[in-house]
Amino acid sequence: MSGQHAADIAARLDRLPPSRTVWTIIVLISLGGVFEFYDLFFTGYVAPGMVGSGLFKPASLGIFASLTALKVAGFGTFVFATFAGLWLGALVFSQVADRFGRRIVFTGALIWYMICTAIMAFQTSGFALDIWRFIAGIGIGVELVTIDTFISEMIPRSERGRAFSVNQFITFLVVPVIAFLAFVLKGTRPFGLDYWRVVILIGSVGALIVFVLQRGIPESPRWLARHGRIAEADAIVTDLERKVSRELGRALPPPQPAAPEESGAGSFFEIFSPPYLKRTIILSIFNMAQVIGFYGFAAWVPTLLIHRGIHVTASLEYAFIIAIANPFGPLLGTLFADKLERKTQIIGGLVVMGIVIVLFARSNAPAVLIALGVLFTLASNIMSFAYHGYQPELYPTRIRARAVGFVYSWSRIAAAFAGLAIGILLADYGVPGVAVFIAIAMLVGIIMISLGPSTKGLALEQINH
Repeated sequence: MSGQHAADIAARLDRLPPSRTVWTIIVLISLGGVFEFYDLFFTGYVAPGMVGSGLFKPASLGIFASLTALKVAGFGTFVFATFAGLWLGALVFSQVADRFGRRIVFTGALIWYMICTAIMAFQTSGFALDIWRFIAGIGIGVELVTIDTFISEMIPRSERGRAFSVNQFITFLVVPVIAFLAFVLKGTRPFGLDYWRVVILIGSVGALIVFVLQRGIPESPRWLARHGRIAEADAIVTDLERKVSRELGRALPPPQPAAPEESGAGSFFEIFSPPYLKRTIILSIFNMAQVIGFYGFAAWVPTLLIHRGIHVTASLEYAFIIAIANPFGPLLGTLFADKLERKTQIIGGLVVMGIVIVLFARSNAPAVLIALGVLFTLASNIMSFAYHGYQPELYPTRIRARAVGFVYSWSRIAAAFAGLAIGILLADYGVPGVAVFIAIAMLVGIIMISLGPSTKGLALEQINH
């Protein structure tokens, strides 16, 4: 039966010891996320330049001009377009990775992002900029879901947590790069272009380089076996076994006997049936809550600093210092990612985020604001790598991408409206109003994750048997 064959393939993957061979694949997959994160995080750093170019004045926004009543100079429409595209990509298009494979969708989404973002950089009206931002966001939404699914299926179970911490360490390395570029290029016109256009274009050029580097990544053997392509799955795993054995200079241990996942066609509606219904509800609500803190701070940090009395130029400098902390949260996570329950890591990050944002709202001293910003960033990125690893663990291979896409999509649509809500709160209640909003969201996230199952040290097939 193909189900038992799939279980055997999974068992052979899970028994692979730590090796350069497998980790090279994880690093290459992670590089695909670098410029997706670049695209997500440049928003906050190019905001002053975009607004200064007049692109978000009513005359430039077209039908979006009605949103200027939100008192965010129209920039909230760009944030909204970003996350609306991510929502559509995650919800509607991510399921194609369950049908056509992880690798082809992973590559196609990267190409989509490159082309659409390059076109967006040359738009001359706020309306066109928002439209192309929305279209590019669809590709980014698909890519991020596929990366999580891909990594969870390729890495042995004893290293899954560390794989996601390393994945996010690599992707978050790009955040201080964006902040630095925005800081040093602000007020200049490289190649005769506004600095923010150059910042955007750098992402597309970098993604092209990554696309070339990733051509050697194999398809997920778990996905192949689940779709009856046993010979292809066996060939990939056999090649990995041969390379790992040669690298380590010894024979590999025998695989542990494994029970197959339950059979099924893998329909979208399965995520609403037991035992997955409870997991789907928990993760959907959690995603809406966590993104309010994660992107609510990251995308608005220069603006939040300005509202705490920091000059606009200094705010970019301070935001750059805070941004340097981004990769260090996941890097710290490599020390405990597979030693602590994923739930514990997520909840710990949310607790720290909730406390720190309240302290941030009550502070005015630049040094204190920077320190609190760094602490918030470290906590949020520990929470981030942990939940990105947790979500794909809770669903079987046949529905993993569409399930992760569904629950993750709630964070995208929540972020779209949260961006507008933060604009309103910032205008009417200042940073304290934003802090209360974020702290309440963190509490909701804590409650949800506490209700989820444990996954530490378990094979994907055990969690979903």
